Amino acid sequence: MPSRSVKIFSGFERFWHWTQMLLIFMLLFTGLRIHGVYGIISFDQAVWLHTWSALFLVALWVFAVFWHLTTGAWRHYLPTTKGLWPVLRFYAWDIFRGKPHPYRKHFWRKHNPLQALTYLGLKLFLFPAIWVSGLLYLTYNYWQDGVSSPWLPWVAVVHVLSAYAIAAFVIIHVYMLTTGGSFRHHVMPMINGYDEVELTPAEEAYLQQDEPGRILGASDHRHSSVERNS
Repeated sequence: MPSRSVKIFSGFERFWHWTQMLLIFMLLFTGLRIHGVYGIISFDQAVWLHTWSALFLVALWVFAVFWHLTTGAWRHYLPTTKGLWPVLRFYAWDIFRGKPHPYRKHFWRKHNPLQALTYLGLKLFLFPAIWVSGLLYLTYNYWQDGVSSPWLPWVAVVHVLSAYAIAAFVIIHVYMLTTGGSFRHHVMPMINGYDEVELTPAEEAYLQQDEPGRILGASDHRHSSVERNS
């Protein structure tokens, strides 16, 4: 199938991605200060920034979940074992031998099997864990009934471990941007929305006819077709 430059990331997805990135970095930065790793800002400032960044991120996640469910974008995260082994082998071995990535993006599935599985795990387990534990910690005075609760240390452990797991994901995510192509090649789709994807003839015809703004050169192609027919 031919590859075409297609807008596969909507404006909201790009806004969601970069806003989430900024908020997560803010939470990691302030969280380290709360744990006394550095002293650039005061403890009270760190707690205030951490709390409000977390609340904004929770609101963003709620809206993102609503958007994924109502637009059908959740289908891109459905896990599959089809093609999973070649992708795992690529990152474990073939990438160091200069072999090309075995997965090619499709119009109907923009994440490879490993990405879909990873993102689904983040959304179903890791993000809810840090979300719930953070809200429990924030509302501690409302549910501990004036006495020291034995659950608080466990809430803190879940929250901190989840935060380190997200930090590890961020590091791996940035590292992956440096593999299998230039950094610009991986980042630009999340800036302008366009990426190279394989299209079936039916998919290309649909985009050219009904959504020409999503495929580069579609309008020129359509005009040339009209001229030939006339």
